[in-house]
Amino acid sequence: MKKNIILFALIVIANVALAQRLIYVDSEYILKHIPEYASAQKQLNELSVQWQKDIDQKFKDVEAMQKAYQADKVLLTDYMQKRREAEIGKIEAEANELQQKRFGYEGELFKEKIRLIKPVQERIAKAIQEYAARESLDIVLDKVSVTFLFARPNYDRSNDIITRLGYKPGTFAK
Repeated sequence: MKKNIILFALIVIANVALAQRLIYVDSEYILKHIPEYASAQKQLNELSVQWQKDIDQKFKDVEAMQKAYQADKVLLTDYMQKRREAEIGKIEAEANELQQKRFGYEGELFKEKIRLIKPVQERIAKAIQEYAARESLDIVLDKVSVTFLFARPNYDRSNDIITRLGYKPGTFAK
């Protein structure tokens, strides 16, 4: 009797597991089809390059000041040496602070990325939710954030999401 109950429970669990409707999407593939995402990435790259140039220049200034200080050091009094060292330290601290402000955790680049990319991600999430509701899906996985050891292509609905967003699958934004 006990074996029959266990067997029945396993059959019920297997049927419930098999009854779930599951698909996956590839968010990277979807993002490549959205021109606003490509534009946002381009803006972020341009900002990053410009900010990095500014920071690199500050560090070059610090290096030049250190070289000049080393060359003049023998001619300077103790008081003058300490003043120059403090000045160099201040400029170096400013450069480090600027680097942290621009590229650090929750820095300006991070905030700009959220500002530019979050609306696109929200549109994709909404399209996926609407698609899942329409198709009565139980689970939608993202191929990018889940490690797939194997996935049948017939479960990939990325092109359906791209179409739902109003874009044509197979054409990447340049």
